[in-house]
Amino acid sequence: MAKLIFFLAVQILLLAVVSSTGDDGENFARTIDRKLLGLHKKEKLTHFKVYWHDILSGPNPTSIMIQPPVTNTSYFGAISMIDNALTARVPMNSTVLGQAQGFYAGAAQKELGFLMAMNFAFKTGKYNGSTITILGRNTALSEVREMPIVGGSGLFRFARGYVEARTKWINLKNGDATVEYSCYVLHY
Repeated sequence: MAKLIFFLAVQILLLAVVSSTGDDGENFARTIDRKLLGLHKKEKLTHFKVYWHDILSGPNPTSIMIQPPVTNTSYFGAISMIDNALTARVPMNSTVLGQAQGFYAGAAQKELGFLMAMNFAFKTGKYNGSTITILGRNTALSEVREMPIVGGSGLFRFARGYVEARTKWINLKNGDATVEYSCYVLHY
């Protein structure tokens, strides 16, 4: 019986020591070697141009309004989900390079201004499976709009940079549009 009590006392003591050295909430992060993530390589600047096709009309729209605007006089408050083709040239039937997936929301009351949150998901060539993430303000009636690239995946892991958007074509009756995105991406 004495051996059993001694054994249980040792077990309780060990349990107390182990639990007292547990996570106190301050050791959730650690420094790691940059080489493990490929960050020792020289950073590259890549420029490419794609054409974003926002189709609101027809039997297969690529942009769907999921929240209508708060008034009929402004797009403010409206939210549209997108799965827009990204092509190599202006015509819709040119080579599809990927998809722009995300949403845009009417964020300005006195002008046509959107919050854009989307991923450019590339589906062909060297960048197949890679993405860049764009998050920013788009004043759609301005000639050139600049938005930041805030991240990426695949070959664009740890990406940052910016895009310049220029409307190339718009149908004022149904809202369909083609926008050129000139992308400048810093990545490893």
